[in-house]
Amino acid sequence: MARIAGVNIPQNKLVHVGLTYIFGIGDKFSDQICNALEIEKSTRVNQLNDDQILKIRTRCNARTRKGKAIAIAGKKLTPLKK
Repeated sequence: MARIAGVNIPQNKLVHVGLTYIFGIGDKFSDQICNALEIEKSTRVNQLNDDQILKIRTRCNARTRKGKAIAIAGKKLTPLKK
């Protein structure tokens, strides 16, 4: 059984359908993942080899979720006026 992002993906489902079981991944994003990793949409989850599963697991949306990175050291503070 393939386990990705803490979710057990059903073995008999197509890859692009199985990826939608993960919270935050819909049809559009699952199609983008399949295209980026060159996995055919007609492939079943149980036909994926270990390398393909590992490629799917290393994806992360942490930076897009948090927003643009801001350097704290580069921030200039204006002095208080009295």
